[in-house]
Amino acid sequence: MNKLLPLGILVALAIGFTHKGEREHKPGVLAAGLPVQKPIIRSESILLDTYRITPLAGFQIKARVLSKENYRFDASSELSKTDLALGWGRMSDSAVLDNISISQSGRWYRWRTSHFPIPRKEIESSSGNMHLIPSTDQIQDAIDDVVKGDLVSFNGYLVEVKGANSFTWKSSLSRTDTGARSCEVVYVTSFQITTPTSL
Repeated sequence: MNKLLPLGILVALAIGFTHKGEREHKPGVLAAGLPVQKPIIRSESILLDTYRITPLAGFQIKARVLSKENYRFDASSELSKTDLALGWGRMSDSAVLDNISISQSGRWYRWRTSHFPIPRKEIESSSGNMHLIPSTDQIQDAIDDVVKGDLVSFNGYLVEVKGANSFTWKSSLSRTDTGARSCEVVYVTSFQITTPTSL
């Protein structure tokens, strides 16, 4: 019997999958750093189809995917097909996430817990819902490959978008706000699924 397994299968076994294709990890913080937001001294608008995209701040993040939701029929889906709910710090730790239920719908990210494994403010400030606007088809392809539990890293800009019929979509510029208008709208210029250093 051939006991050698293809490399792709070995990687899958090392990282771990549930029956739904979600990636599992042992307890431990996978994304220790905070998202980085940088001021823009001078920015020029980006024209994308009928939309004008204005960068508000530079942005980069490495985080664990807590949930993924695709959209097809809302007003923003022409620009942004996918939202990722992301966690960093202790919100990237399976020991914490096993005690928190996470869902997405209607461009919202929601969480609930019967008891708090970490303080509420830390949950709110160490996770966020990101509306992703890919700058290229290749980046959209990479986003399409993402599954819950992946560790992702991407760069780009937090932006304000304006379009026809008074359409406006403006990113939050804070990681500590909650509720309406607290999501990040990110024009993504590079994107990759990474391997946790703990593996």
